[in-house]
Amino acid sequence: MATRVAPFYPIIYVRGYAMTQGEIDDATSSPYMGFNLGSTKIRQSWDKKVQRHIFESPLIRLMKDYGYQDSFCDGTEQDAQLPARSVVIYRYYEQADPDLGGDRRPTLVEAARGLKELVYRVRERVCGNDAEQREQFRVHLVAHSMGGLVVRAFLQNDAISDVADRQLVDKVFTYATPHNGIEMAGINVPAFLGLWDINNFNRQKIAEYLGLPGKPGRVDSLNGAFDPQRFFCFVGTNSQDYAAAAGISRKLAGEMSDGLVSIENATVAGAPRAFAYRSHSGPHGVVNSEEGYQNLVRFLFGDVRVDGRLEVEALPLPPSVQKAKDAGSAVRASYYFEAVVVPRGAFSVRLSERRRETFSAVLRSYDELLKPENAGESAPRSPVLFSAFLDSKKITQGRTLVFNLELAVSATGYTIDSRLWKSHVEGEYLFRDTLTLRLTRAPDGFNLRHLSADERWSEGTGVLAERLRDGYLIPLASGKGFRGHLYLQVQDR
Repeated sequence: MATRVAPFYPIIYVRGYAMTQGEIDDATSSPYMGFNLGSTKIRQSWDKKVQRHIFESPLIRLMKDYGYQDSFCDGTEQDAQLPARSVVIYRYYEQADPDLGGDRRPTLVEAARGLKELVYRVRERVCGNDAEQREQFRVHLVAHSMGGLVVRAFLQNDAISDVADRQLVDKVFTYATPHNGIEMAGINVPAFLGLWDINNFNRQKIAEYLGLPGKPGRVDSLNGAFDPQRFFCFVGTNSQDYAAAAGISRKLAGEMSDGLVSIENATVAGAPRAFAYRSHSGPHGVVNSEEGYQNLVRFLFGDVRVDGRLEVEALPLPPSVQKAKDAGSAVRASYYFEAVVVPRGAFSVRLSERRRETFSAVLRSYDELLKPENAGESAPRSPVLFSAFLDSKKITQGRTLVFNLELAVSATGYTIDSRLWKSHVEGEYLFRDTLTLRLTRAPDGFNLRHLSADERWSEGTGVLAERLRDGYLIPLASGKGFRGHLYLQVQDR
């Protein structure tokens, strides 16, 4: 009987875009295509000393934490048997490197076809002729930037793969992929800009690569070809530290981006996602970050998923604004919803960080929240705050999963009869609290306890959340009159 390896399947890493021939040469000269790059940051301890936080790289951490190994031996890629816990680098740019015998840059579709072939080669090296192992075989695909589009072309284009091919993929994790293309100064990269294959990021070109029908306005749908719940999007929100193209890229991409890919274009419809104050690449990049790694391993290997949504019941107005509204004035406002998820024991790691100042908070209008019919909606657009993947194997004390949720609600500002209300104070919140959430397995699922860590020590057990058929409700309220519920769904994986 074959040994069960799930969820520790082989990992295939697909690197991102290389613009110039020099960048291609640099890429092919690297054994691990950037998956081996780490970073060193600083933080301050209680005694005011500055300490280093060293992130060794995703590759090394996978080796040390989960027993993975690379696929190289004696200066070449192994063509003999591979263990299931292998990291394989997809080196699709080698065919464009003259030193390695290539002279032509592969198209995105050619790279996707090559990825399919690599998946089958890995299966041969892991399983050989063992029919039971071949039946159990799966891979995890991990990709950065354009590499995520290569993965999607493999999974979605019927001219490249079929259902049997796609079933060999267990999960997909993308870092900073332009799933809906790239925009510079608010304009999508034009289709005619073929120099260095920059038009790979034009939406109509992407639609062709993915085999999407017609001329869709957005190209961020998996279109039924792959389950979006098995596809994770890690999104960077730091545009300031992306240094490519002498800083021109970050200026053209704008603040609501990672310096290259805008936040709104970096996710797949219906897929779980996390946000971090990281740039597209470089020392402050998404791949070489503790935040990226922790999301990666929890998504691939974790056994619990928690999704959080905020259901709003009342949004109070400042007294003078309420007075104007009562007198018949037209009042308008939109609202920011901020959420930061931090697991216990991970002092410096935020699994997801959606903040107003990084332009990653969820934004909703009053009508979308409380009068959906006025916004053309059939139901309120309650903001989805986070999707967090947790791993009970990481519990070091007891049998309870513990994480904090920093939650805040604020207004963009108020207009009274189309005039800006001048008494607005920037940074004023309608609601703000840190919730400590504790999940303990029970015979019929989980018990969920919560407490306000802004008011009490987080070590307390808290109170049981109201349990519904398909989730949990935690009441939220402030002295200003904000009312709502945090709705949590908890799933075994």
